[in-house]
Amino acid sequence: MGEQDQVFAKCAWRLIPFMMLLYLTNYLDRVNVGFAALTMNKDLGFSPSIYGFAAGIFFLSYALFQVPANVIIERVGARRSVFCIMATWGALSAATAFVQDPVIFYILRFLLGVAEAGFFPGMILYLTFWLPSLYRARFTAIFMAAIPLSSIFGGPLSGLILGMDGVAGFHGWQWLFLLEGLPACLLSFAVLKLLPDGPASAAWLTGEEKTTIAMRVTAEESKARRDVWTGLSDARVLALGLAGMGAGFASFGSQLWLPQIVQAMGFSNFATGFVVALFYVAGMAAMILWGRSSDHRGERVWHMVLPWLVTATGLVVVSVAQNDIIVLMALTLVIVGLMAYLGPFFMLSSSFLSGPAAAGGIALVNVFHTGLGGFLGPTIVGKLKEQTGDYSAPMAAMATALVVASVIVLVLGRAMAARPFVVEPTI
Repeated sequence: MGEQDQVFAKCAWRLIPFMMLLYLTNYLDRVNVGFAALTMNKDLGFSPSIYGFAAGIFFLSYALFQVPANVIIERVGARRSVFCIMATWGALSAATAFVQDPVIFYILRFLLGVAEAGFFPGMILYLTFWLPSLYRARFTAIFMAAIPLSSIFGGPLSGLILGMDGVAGFHGWQWLFLLEGLPACLLSFAVLKLLPDGPASAAWLTGEEKTTIAMRVTAEESKARRDVWTGLSDARVLALGLAGMGAGFASFGSQLWLPQIVQAMGFSNFATGFVVALFYVAGMAAMILWGRSSDHRGERVWHMVLPWLVTATGLVVVSVAQNDIIVLMALTLVIVGLMAYLGPFFMLSSSFLSGPAAAGGIALVNVFHTGLGGFLGPTIVGKLKEQTGDYSAPMAAMATALVVASVIVLVLGRAMAARPFVVEPTI
């Protein structure tokens, strides 16, 4: 390992474990509604459409506030911004424990989306302050391993908490929101201590190390246009966003309904948590190995398309299979594919943008992927489930979305290869 490699590895291993802990908490608060629904829907009389819309409306507000939140982080700094984001989302997530009717449920989920809007794209932007593009996919994949980890630990934990039904007069799903929301509030204070705004303010870096980082990152920034509008209007960003919307549709449509799909096979609430966790063990391994492969080969497009096609295949099998063992194997393929593409996907936009342009571009891609895709996924799955009585039609719809996304990215890849990015002089 060269001297520069050691500097960037030092930054990654100093920052990413803590960032993973924050993201694990973030994702747990985002998707715990899927486990709460195992008992909450019956207790409150919520139909599949009500649950699906409430699960999805989070992503609508998440989309609306994505770009301004990320620009604020770029200008104000990560430390103070992430502190405010975490304290707010933790309080709102815990407050969901006191929902009694659909309207309040919709409002709290909408506000939770507003609160969380800046966190994930802000963290992707934050990595660009510390790491040149050569290192980002592998370390982004490690950071995003918090997604499967949130289900590996959160699944069994949620099953245990649901078993607290009746303790102190609360339902199990109420304890779920309370106990999984409060850690975000506590961790927000750790952010002030452990998350520097950038290399220049990191007390654990030497002056020489700070210079090394600044030289490498600045050299890449000088090759890209830096205004916010450039990122928002770049055709590559818009194409990637459209593909991401299809991927997000399938991703969140699958994940937020996964506990109910598994429970419908006859598993108890407790067993459902462990079965879901096993899917994500395989998904986490795929995410890390696939991210390393993407960096090693310097390739992003096929590292997105192949996992999407694997996921689409798994969804088709789930939609037609009658045997539970086959369905469980197919669901494993679904989660493996949905985890594997994430690192290469979010690194593709940051590879041709930097500074404020990267802040806007990364956020816009996530508006389409997590915002619009996240809204459409659980909402449409809920509607189709209510109309047809099973999951066959939703699975087919999500598989189709992934095939369309694959075609868009393949066309984008060919266009980028034919017309490489031209560096414009800066004044």
